[in-house]
Amino acid sequence: MASVIVGRTGPFTGQSVVLGGEPLSFGRKGENGVVIVSPSASRLHAEIVTEDAGFVLYDRDSRNGTFVNDQRVTRHVLRPNDCIRIGDETFLYEAQDSMETVMDLSLMDVPRPAAADPGTLRVTITGGGPVGLAFALALDEMLPGRTAVTIYDGRWTRKGSAVVWKDETQGNFRRQQVVTVQSRQYLALSEEVRGALFGDAGAYSEMWPVGPDSVDGHPPRNIRIAHIEDRLLDLANRRPAIRLVAKRFDATEQQNRITQDHVLVVSEGGRSRTREHYTDRFGAADASIYSLDGEHLQDIVLGLRVKSKLPDPMSVLLTVSQNRFLLNSLRGEGFLNMRLTREEAKNVIGIDPVRHVFEECIASRPCLMSRQEEDNEFRCPTHGTLFLPALLRSSPLWKEIRQGLALFGVAEEDLTAITSFRLDMVQRPRFTAQLHRPTATTPGTYGFLLGDAANAIHFWPGRGLNSGLASATSLARSLSRAWQGRPLRDADFIRHEAAMSMLQYRHKSRAWNAMVTTDEQGVTRAIKDIIARSTEAGGAAGAPGAPRPAGPDAAGGSDLDALLDRMAEIRDRLASRLPGLPTDGELRDHLAPTAPATLRTLRESGAWDTLIVGGEEADIDLFYQSDSPVYVPRPADPRSLLQPQA
Repeated sequence: MASVIVGRTGPFTGQSVVLGGEPLSFGRKGENGVVIVSPSASRLHAEIVTEDAGFVLYDRDSRNGTFVNDQRVTRHVLRPNDCIRIGDETFLYEAQDSMETVMDLSLMDVPRPAAADPGTLRVTITGGGPVGLAFALALDEMLPGRTAVTIYDGRWTRKGSAVVWKDETQGNFRRQQVVTVQSRQYLALSEEVRGALFGDAGAYSEMWPVGPDSVDGHPPRNIRIAHIEDRLLDLANRRPAIRLVAKRFDATEQQNRITQDHVLVVSEGGRSRTREHYTDRFGAADASIYSLDGEHLQDIVLGLRVKSKLPDPMSVLLTVSQNRFLLNSLRGEGFLNMRLTREEAKNVIGIDPVRHVFEECIASRPCLMSRQEEDNEFRCPTHGTLFLPALLRSSPLWKEIRQGLALFGVAEEDLTAITSFRLDMVQRPRFTAQLHRPTATTPGTYGFLLGDAANAIHFWPGRGLNSGLASATSLARSLSRAWQGRPLRDADFIRHEAAMSMLQYRHKSRAWNAMVTTDEQGVTRAIKDIIARSTEAGGAAGAPGAPRPAGPDAAGGSDLDALLDRMAEIRDRLASRLPGLPTDGELRDHLAPTAPATLRTLRESGAWDTLIVGGEEADIDLFYQSDSPVYVPRPADPRSLLQPQA
């Protein structure tokens, strides 16, 4: 008696596979008999084999398990009407009657028409950072053998037959930053990508506690951006379907070529030239929603490359208890980010030591100024300028920098480089646009904004890369479901647009609250202006170790006590999720040398609004649980040959 597996829910719905002598495998890998697109499925998830007992279902050490009739199994002898669940997809096992068996067997040697080949989906990606690379790898895995992807990035160079990242001497200097990847995003990556990024336990740390953002108890992971970029680029070098071009994409120069592609993905970052080239398609950004009193708010942050000696629990508590400094590090090494006031931002300039003229390269490009061994000064290798505040050791900005270093246990010689970041946020009207309509000679081209090109996120809450990875996953899923060889349509991307809008709302509402705060009277102010007010009231900060006014009523003492009370409250909330937090005495001893004006700034800057920064995540899986079709070649059912054609 022949038996079949019939798709019940998911992309395989309505299709069937006749079981025979050969094993039938299920999983995300393209070689499987039934390809599962659900991200919770493993590459080889399960298999049906023929044994004396009949057809037997085996779980092949999958990550999330195989279920029959809602019971998790490792081995199960199939019975008629058993419901198999793998990831988000379900299948029904059916035993056919003898007449159907005779017809099936009589057709075994009949030539079978090949499944319709939808052709190759041609994709160009501008920007080969983590988001562009993650999207390319995901799409190649979801549509194996059906894609041709070209990625452009001017930060790459060729080394032999491979494409690699440029180093600092070639102008690529921001790769030593550390980012925090939420478990919702890294668990959605394929096993191959996740293994490449996190297979080496020394490549990441889990300094942040498990919280509302965490899935199944997995904590966020701090990882160096260079490690992510290197591993993803290495994987892309080994994919035949992905072509890497080591130069920046020029939309005008490539105009004719793009009309021959089905998809253009723009992931160049927040200041994307390609996106601006297509402003008439994607629409103009609205800055008013991120404005106060008619002014579009910007934050300028000084990035200090450091090595901190503090243990992670102390660093976390110091970071979330104020809004002046943020340490993003991997085992103490990373960037200490300092939020600047408007006046301080004006002083982030360099000076040409030969021509004796001021240069704004660190503020406007921005450039990285590294400490030089010969003179111990911070020099820009591109423009030859020196960081002016460091030359003027008594300048207010340099004193505040030293206070931040002392706060996070950084010796001054362990500050090795300085750069700056400028960030503002806007509301984008759409993330998907038809760039070129299909003609007799062109397929029609759709454009998509991903990552910071779609949603530039303030990095204080650490959501930029997470939002970018989510957007890459969403688009890969939509394209893998929609691609049938015909011209793409707006209707194919309703789910993706909805996912992008949700990401924009959730992450930008969170990021906006990293830029402003509202007092008890309901007045909303920019945090940078509150910091400026506190520094003006208290005067310039003194050097680390400077004496403070004595007595219980002294400003320094009251600010210290208020800050300690805040830290104790935060510590009590985090204690169950982050072991090793410092005691009251350890905190007081650590903060005691801090200058009074700096203590006042830390207190008045306010703690992180964890109720807003935390909370429910934007979960794009909500939009990909219906039974939308996706092209995946599968064995044909001989019975389908007997059905009359419409």
